[in-house]
Amino acid sequence: MVHTNRILRTPVGLSPLRKLISHYDGLLCDIWGVLHNGDAALSEAIEALCKTRATGRFVILLTNAPRLSKDIYPQLARFGVPRDAFDTIVTSGDVTAQLIAKQPKAALFHFGPERDRSVLEGLTNPIVDLARAELCLLTGPLDDAIETVDLYGNDLEVMCKNNVEMICANPDLVVRSGNRMVICAGSIAQRYAQMGGRVTYAGKPEPAIYDEALRRAAILTGRDIPKCCVLAIGDGLPTDIKGAADSGLDAYFVASGIHASEFGALNVADNAVKAAGKIMTRFKSLKLVGVCDRLSWS
Repeated sequence: MVHTNRILRTPVGLSPLRKLISHYDGLLCDIWGVLHNGDAALSEAIEALCKTRATGRFVILLTNAPRLSKDIYPQLARFGVPRDAFDTIVTSGDVTAQLIAKQPKAALFHFGPERDRSVLEGLTNPIVDLARAELCLLTGPLDDAIETVDLYGNDLEVMCKNNVEMICANPDLVVRSGNRMVICAGSIAQRYAQMGGRVTYAGKPEPAIYDEALRRAAILTGRDIPKCCVLAIGDGLPTDIKGAADSGLDAYFVASGIHASEFGALNVADNAVKAAGKIMTRFKSLKLVGVCDRLSWS
């Protein structure tokens, strides 16, 4: 597809995806909070992505999941997300593995649940306990029921004292799981940084994950895709929206995810316009082309 006649837009409030898609060659779409809510797939979002692909455009799922992308395919299938809704997946776990591979001899401690250990596959780092670590792979809280970072204070103090570099595989602070909010690795990394610890973030909003997504887009299409031809969709202001702004991509905000309590329902045009204006004041370089309550085609 040759991208032509791109129209620059100002925020227009409520904008269904079908009214925007003609200006782009493809999408970078968040998963959790946009395609599913932690319990089940969101049917309108699935329809929107399927119809986007039916126009010949690519759909790359871009997620701060702290696991390799190969682990996300079966997870999405369990939630009911059909395989024809997207072309490929890029995870913060993919980028994390690339970062750790640059320090192959560093003694590595994994801080996170067992389900995230796939990031370690293929790495040659010696795996050690916390006290001997030079590098910490942070993938999340040890238990999903944990509601506060305070429980990890002693571990963080030990790492800070030993000048351990932390690589955060999921910069998200929280995620909505059904009807509750769950803390993510980003909350732990934030506390470590506040204590003076060294933190490197692997996923959104950092540029490396967007660079990897654009590399995948070039493979899919057989050509380099200009950033102005890609639309980033997400529900997280400090990750999805900030990442789009920092990487020079147009953004489309889904309000019913982690910021639902702040913005409320955006099914009224006036509310949507106010929300768009509020978001634009936070990110001066942001090119916000629309907002919605839930991602849908129309």
